[in-house]
Amino acid sequence: MAVVKISKAKCIGCEQCLPVCPTGALKMENGVAVVIAELCNGCGECVAVCPTEAILLSVEAGAGAPAPEAGAEAAGKPAEAAAGAEDRQVWVFVEQTEGRPAGVSWELLGKGREIADALGGQLAAVMLGHGVRSFTQKAIAYGADLVYLIDDPVLAHYRTEAYLHGMVSLARPYRPEVILLGATTMGRDLAGAVATKLETGLTADCTGLSIDPQTKLLEQTRPAYGGNIMATILCEQRRPQMATVRPRVMAMPREDEGRTGRVIEASLGLTEAQVATRVLAYAREEAADEVRLEDAEIIVSGGRGVGSAEGFSVLQELADALGGIVAGSRGAVDVGWVPPHRQVGQTGKTVRPKVYFACGISGAIQHLVGMQTADVIVAINSDPEAPIFKVATYGIVGDLFQVVPALAQEVRARRGEAELKAAAS
Repeated sequence: MAVVKISKAKCIGCEQCLPVCPTGALKMENGVAVVIAELCNGCGECVAVCPTEAILLSVEAGAGAPAPEAGAEAAGKPAEAAAGAEDRQVWVFVEQTEGRPAGVSWELLGKGREIADALGGQLAAVMLGHGVRSFTQKAIAYGADLVYLIDDPVLAHYRTEAYLHGMVSLARPYRPEVILLGATTMGRDLAGAVATKLETGLTADCTGLSIDPQTKLLEQTRPAYGGNIMATILCEQRRPQMATVRPRVMAMPREDEGRTGRVIEASLGLTEAQVATRVLAYAREEAADEVRLEDAEIIVSGGRGVGSAEGFSVLQELADALGGIVAGSRGAVDVGWVPPHRQVGQTGKTVRPKVYFACGISGAIQHLVGMQTADVIVAINSDPEAPIFKVATYGIVGDLFQVVPALAQEVRARRGEAELKAAAS
């Protein structure tokens, strides 16, 4: 559990810490601040405002948790206060809802493993929730060396205040070098709150993450200026370096059930009465009898080049023949040819299918960032100079209304032959 300690020699009696303490655990005695231990929840709010660094946040040994190194209160401080390379930790927030982990968390553990190795540090998974202990071994199997676990009934449902408290209470004593979160509804909300509390930078919706071999800074790449360019952003002065990444951008790592790691358990230090919001009901909206676009293995996508909503019936034929799903670019969605939940691109969904057909799609950056990690990309366009051909595995220059039906017919013919052979055997 995190505890607050005050150095009498450094305290100047400014009283700046008193009003920020949410539990009233600080008071003045003989001109210096003192801690009322039974009221302190170790949130670290006082640490952030102390002008003389007289207040330290440390972690008591217990539940398998090692004591943080000297200066561990420096999370959120300038980069000069960061640990050496051997102490650098890369954290991945493992998101879960009602006991179901988000796939993007495992994808980020795979990328986090690469980043931690490049830094010569450790990869840690951060798990907050109630009844989530069973996921710790899975996080280790996906590459984590450590798992920071806070399992508490207060965390049963996501609420910004409670999860923020948990993340910050861990980050301040252990001061990670990097924190990665999924660019989901929950991840975006939590990432912004944590970055604000720790007074550090945050790059949202990254499509690429790497470590500069010279500076050891995290290079965070994302679309900028409306998706017209790709920008690489650095957080040079503050720690931790924080980024969110959309689902399906990073490859799913291989699960190694034989890996071992440590679980470091901590207490939340927050009661239900201290959280301002309440979850009254939880409703899940499911798409009726439909594969989610992000999970589809074959996608036949169309752009403005399809010409009309009726034109998408040709794409549907190919999707049906292949057992895939139809999607569209923003241009096709804007004119009403494709529903918004089927949009691929920067302002839509990020997909990683085995095969992606881009039909009548020019290949603007806004679209490419949502599909360029597909295993195989087949581009069909009448313009031989279309940018989509630069990322395509196979390119077909021609009229999509001739090419796509021919492909669908060939697929149906080959499937028919395969079924006949199977029946004969």
